Amino acid sequence: MNRTTTGGWAIGIGVIGLALISVSAQAQSIGSATSGKLLLTGGVSQVEGAAGGGLTPWAVIGGYGTQDQIGGGAYYTHINVDDFSLDSYGALVGFYNRLELSVAQQSFNTRDVGAALGLGQDFRINQNIFGAKVRLFGDAVLDQDTWVPQVSVGVQHKRNDREDLVRALGAEDYKGTDYYLSATKLFLSQSLLVNTTLRYTEANQFGILGFGGDRNSGYSVQPELSVAYLLNRNLAIGAEYRAKPNNLNVAKEDDAWDVFAAWAPTKNVSLTLAYVNLGNVVVDDQTGVYGSVQFSF
Repeated sequence: MNRTTTGGWAIGIGVIGLALISVSAQAQSIGSATSGKLLLTGGVSQVEGAAGGGLTPWAVIGGYGTQDQIGGGAYYTHINVDDFSLDSYGALVGFYNRLELSVAQQSFNTRDVGAALGLGQDFRINQNIFGAKVRLFGDAVLDQDTWVPQVSVGVQHKRNDREDLVRALGAEDYKGTDYYLSATKLFLSQSLLVNTTLRYTEANQFGILGFGGDRNSGYSVQPELSVAYLLNRNLAIGAEYRAKPNNLNVAKEDDAWDVFAAWAPTKNVSLTLAYVNLGNVVVDDQTGVYGSVQFSF
């Protein structure tokens, strides 16, 4: 993907963000058709654009809209580990607590490793992600009198802009689609949220290194787990785990995990800070810091 195309995606995401702000302002001016959910119950923005934790999507529908409302949000995330960095930004819209649509772009900076591999200093791999999520049944907030969780099904279509590079590394394709099933249970009286996600994927390092590979080809089911505890109505702490396939001979892939704190000083703004361990990403032991800001309505 050339610079012009990448810039086009950035402009497109910016336009979506402006549209979200416009919709929020109009809703508030007519008596507020948005923001009916409790604080932080829409999750934060997952690194691929869906509502949930930082690493894994949850069954919740993004934004603060209830079943009679439209909600949404925009985010920016930066991950800085030992040898690489990742920037991710995007936006989502949640319709009537039933349907979520999202768009995101990731930019992976190879820094010194890119120079060592002959790709150039600060060589970047960009990926565009289009997502959709549908709530099948349950309500994480309202269903406090039952053990039935909120359950949603989702899809994330990803397109990598470095086809020649990922194929040279052994990947089968530069584009692919993840499918996932998430179950989220919120125990309000215990201030505890638990989420389990099963992802059907062939993505290498979230798709940054392509899809499928010379070690393993085809899809596999990978589990993802999240636990969050609300210290108070504005602050949550927790941990996540995300299993990943190991498809490439040239680059062993480890599972990822993090421990995080999410703070919402207001209903429209949340900040997330985490310690993240991505394991081997071409180079061993990639650990560092994850930071994200989200604007929601």
